[in-house]
Amino acid sequence: MVAYLGPFTMQYRHSQLDHWVKSLRSCDIYCTEDFQLIDILGEPDVIRAWNIFGLPTDNFSIDNSIIISNSRRYPLMIDPQDQAKKWIKNMERSNNLAIIRLNQADYVRILENAIQFGQPVLLENVGEELDPILMPVLERQLFKQGGAMCLKLGDSIVEYTADFKLYITTKLRSPHYIPEVVVKVTLVDFMITSDALSDQLLGVTVAKERPDLEAEKNALILQSAENK
Repeated sequence: MVAYLGPFTMQYRHSQLDHWVKSLRSCDIYCTEDFQLIDILGEPDVIRAWNIFGLPTDNFSIDNSIIISNSRRYPLMIDPQDQAKKWIKNMERSNNLAIIRLNQADYVRILENAIQFGQPVLLENVGEELDPILMPVLERQLFKQGGAMCLKLGDSIVEYTADFKLYITTKLRSPHYIPEVVVKVTLVDFMITSDALSDQLLGVTVAKERPDLEAEKNALILQSAENK
């Protein structure tokens, strides 16, 4: 599921999992009947922190975050409602998150600094084409130079720090990325589900009716960020 089902809707993921389970059982291979990713790779404390940072509490959103955290490739999130963006911004705020867009004149310089000093980067609102300068980053084309791990970014050699993280979002609902891009990222569908929408409407209602609870929740977010 982590490797293959990230780009798909909740319904398709469930149908594919059912198909896999039936195929395994037909070959007399034991597997859990009601497979849930959260039961295998989910950590309650981590999930609770994600929810505090703005991740919707529905299983689809939590599965998406588990896929992202367990993938070796950087995530490219289909995020037309900015669900993932909100979560990433809150989660990485205390780590000096850098936010860039491809149409920024200085985005390469900001990316260089983040790679060198181990900052997380949010590359937001990309289209269906990514700048070729990003490919060595996505592929982690690392090499050793002068005793340090480096990668080439355009014409520059940049020292690489292992704490560097890259998150990419697109607002396109049905993007069509070429295979050369798809194999270099973890593509994840973060479009809002009906369950997540219900949770958020409840949150809006609580914020209106009980602003004290909303203020308390926001204080928890800030406190959690400071304690990371």
